[in-house]
Amino acid sequence: MPDASDVVDNPAASRLELHLDGSMAELIYAQQGDRLVLIHTEVPEALEGRGIGGTLVTAAVGRAERDEAIVVPRCPFARRWLERHPDVASRVHVDWPAAAAPDGEG
Repeated sequence: MPDASDVVDNPAASRLELHLDGSMAELIYAQQGDRLVLIHTEVPEALEGRGIGGTLVTAAVGRAERDEAIVVPRCPFARRWLERHPDVASRVHVDWPAAAAPDGEG
């Protein structure tokens, strides 16, 4: 299973990418001052069930930790994942949005 060190930051596209088995999973973000806003996580069906989404969120936390940024999980998946993994979320300051997008989006 890949880990956060396998994730590539593509700042020109504002996304973290994980290329695996000919597919690409991504976490789209926006850098807004000292905030790293997690917008959307997309894992192709071929890569589902392998923890890829969590790997992308972990890489985002690592980036925020390195840059001393605040994580803002607007992506519903990223928010749920961070809520279920307080050990990772506690590595950075998280600004929990009051309302997340409806399930099925993000």
